[in-house]
Amino acid sequence: MDSLTAVFSAINGVVWGPLMLILLFGVGIYLQLGLRLLPIRKLGLGFSLLWRGRRSEADSHDQGEISPFNALMTALSATIGTGNIAGVATAIALGGPGAVFWMWLTALVGMATKFAEAVLAVRYRETDSNGNHVGGPMYYIRNGLGKRWAWLGGLFAFFGAIAAFGIGNTVQANSVADALTTSFGVPAWLTGVIIMVLAGAVILGGIKRISSVAGKLVPLMAVAYFAAGVVVLIINADQIGGALGTIFEHAFQPIAASGGFAGAAVAAAIRFGVARGIFSNEAGLGSAPIAHAAAQTRNPVRQGLIAMLGTFIDTLVVCTMTALVILTSTHWLDGESGAGLTSLSFDSALPGIGQHIVAIALSIFAFTTILGWSFYGEKCFQYLFGDRAILLYRILFVLAVPVGAMAKLDFIWLVADTFNAMMAIPNLIALALLSPVVFKLTRDHFAGKTVLPGEALEDRDRDA
Repeated sequence: MDSLTAVFSAINGVVWGPLMLILLFGVGIYLQLGLRLLPIRKLGLGFSLLWRGRRSEADSHDQGEISPFNALMTALSATIGTGNIAGVATAIALGGPGAVFWMWLTALVGMATKFAEAVLAVRYRETDSNGNHVGGPMYYIRNGLGKRWAWLGGLFAFFGAIAAFGIGNTVQANSVADALTTSFGVPAWLTGVIIMVLAGAVILGGIKRISSVAGKLVPLMAVAYFAAGVVVLIINADQIGGALGTIFEHAFQPIAASGGFAGAAVAAAIRFGVARGIFSNEAGLGSAPIAHAAAQTRNPVRQGLIAMLGTFIDTLVVCTMTALVILTSTHWLDGESGAGLTSLSFDSALPGIGQHIVAIALSIFAFTTILGWSFYGEKCFQYLFGDRAILLYRILFVLAVPVGAMAKLDFIWLVADTFNAMMAIPNLIALALLSPVVFKLTRDHFAGKTVLPGEALEDRDRDA
């Protein structure tokens, strides 16, 4: 086991190292510039389409299974999770306040990545034997780049099916069990069983049930958490200006050690800001387009405009709220990290209830992450082993929940985190090679050249 841990630790150091972060950031910048900053310029249009997308397009000849709104909520259910509570705190603890600035920058770049992923997911999706639409990186690799690239799509699916058991299941269940044990004294085994029953009731119902639950829980939990953060910031109002100034100052200047805080160089602020930002919003990992491929729409660009909001909401709204709550308290200077730091920061402004707010928020965030990632892993497994394998994967995924709640997960976390990063490699290659298709479809959409069902899209792609 020690040798396996050493091997995966070495691989993890590479796949989450500077080269990978540069690749993720670089592809995002390339897409953002190629789109002429469209994801930023069309942010308002994206929210307008999201509101109208609560129902399917009435005139669509190419229906999916879920509304465009619920497709985004399903994607957000997987991304708004422990990264928004523990990940932000870890970034600040290791990279200093300047890490928040680099998280913001990563989100602005990641909006273009998410846009491109969703455009390609809808453009190259397929219909399985059950009549359901399936898509994501494995499909736009095979259908967009050709069958000779199918092995690359298979690699993505392999990494995704395994990573889902870790990052989207056992690790989340363990986080909930730890939070509820610490705050309310609930035994870990009981937490595991309850989550298994609740998650099983949703997951076994497939994407329609998952999206329906996500469509209700995600907006509710995000608004409630944001509201609690606003209350804290009102109490700490005199510290907000200083917190923002510290973020911008130490994005480009090192911060000295103080109290229990060890200090951080600019390189650390960049590294942990970018890494935690990507971990939180998953831009470039290729997970979210799996959900967007099931949207009831025939227009890839419209779904792309909705999809990019996931990065904006996750990082620029939810993560920013967590960061400001932490930085307007003094606990980030005490050497605390992770969810404990966020809990202490809320509790310092709301004594006696702050830690419970964080525990409840973390539990709901983690639960919905389990739902979202179950769908991602299922679609990856389906791509590898066919439609008949879906039920088997759902059962195994549900049974893994109580194991994760009670187990020590250091090695599982390491393996899952490694495969999670390795998902990005095939996806980024595909995004770079298929970027001309994204650019052309986007130009045509805003020029009024609507792509009609049945049109020879392959010819258009070659022209791109």
